[in-house]
Amino acid sequence: MDSTVQSVLQFVEENDVKFIRLAFCDLMGNLKNVSILPGELAGAFETGVAVDIAAVTDRFENEPCDLRLFPDAATLSVLPWRPQSGRVMRLFCNIRNGEGEAFRADGRYVLQRAVNRLAEAGWDCRMGTKCEFYLFLRDEQGRPTQRPQDEAGYLDVAPLDGGENVRREICLTLEEMSLRPSMSHHEQGPGQNEIDFRRAAPVTAADDVVTFKQVVRTVAANNGLFASFGPKPLAGQPGSGMHIHIAPIKDGRNLFAPDENGRLSEQAASFMTGIVERAPELCAFTNPMPDSYARLKDLNVDPDRGSIVRWIAGPTPEKACLEVRLPDAACEPYLTFALLLTAGLEGMEHKRIPGTISSWWVNRAGKEALEKLPASIEEAVAKAEDSKFVREVLQSSAMYVWLKRKRKELDRFAAALDTEAIFRAANFSAL
Repeated sequence: MDSTVQSVLQFVEENDVKFIRLAFCDLMGNLKNVSILPGELAGAFETGVAVDIAAVTDRFENEPCDLRLFPDAATLSVLPWRPQSGRVMRLFCNIRNGEGEAFRADGRYVLQRAVNRLAEAGWDCRMGTKCEFYLFLRDEQGRPTQRPQDEAGYLDVAPLDGGENVRREICLTLEEMSLRPSMSHHEQGPGQNEIDFRRAAPVTAADDVVTFKQVVRTVAANNGLFASFGPKPLAGQPGSGMHIHIAPIKDGRNLFAPDENGRLSEQAASFMTGIVERAPELCAFTNPMPDSYARLKDLNVDPDRGSIVRWIAGPTPEKACLEVRLPDAACEPYLTFALLLTAGLEGMEHKRIPGTISSWWVNRAGKEALEKLPASIEEAVAKAEDSKFVREVLQSSAMYVWLKRKRKELDRFAAALDTEAIFRAANFSAL
């Protein structure tokens, strides 16, 4: 065992940990876990813990029924909302098949493959998110309603801002779990909030998104509220996006740092163009709900925010990045990050754009790309099914199962006949 594993085992012994949750996501991005007792943890690191493949995805041809969860020692977090006597901690897991090989439908593995491709080309990368969500009241039976927690607007303060204390509790909880939120505020919509994260390595950043959503839902429930990551939970109100900051780094230089004339390099423009050109094929994953396309339609008519990408030059070279504004808050982060990074790398490899490019050009390109996106989730799924690029990034069997499950989900959504049922279907199924 390496020193990191040894330090986790020592932490468990010295900190009254009684349960260890081995966490993973299914192919659709839903958080799952199994709990083991401390005496089983050393064995879990060595040989894994068996779970049925149905917990992750449909069975592939020639794929065994049993998979094994191998905890990632670097992801240790204590769950602050669980009792402090007899503590509960969580470790994210990598999923392997019975022969010890990485399971190809594990979103974490798909992202690791994309990161390795960047590394082979000499690139490191840092990613961060700005995630929006709504807080709704619950009724007497504890069921979510369509009544937002408050009627505040963008950057309002208490008492108009009813989410101030909830956001504070969320941020403090995240910090206790060693996550790094950087900013929080009320967003434009009534009951709408945003919390931003500092940048981290891609897999860590995706783990953070999964943890963030769990924390938001838990804190909201503990305060008698319901948190929705649905892309458009209220008609006539702003949708919820998940803006992603990407900063590839090579030889110590941030790809999106401006040159001495304040312009983008050819490589940076090509990275961005790779994402812009692939965007229609990625929408089924970056914008996976029927209401995602109502949100995109709103962006298309907004002269100030209507762009799927934005270059942030930053006050210093280290803070420069490409902001991808396409994904919404319901997206599955591992697959989304993998697709975006690979599209950007492809753009650089094919030198999509010659010469140096201004920030004005970036904004114009982002606006033009928005107009070419699918108009519905059905159209987006069809484009993904026809995409050789998506098949190569996700591996064809995993993509097939993802799209098959997405079509079943759409059938369930279409079967919701009344407004309240549609609201519940849209928001409970949002990741």
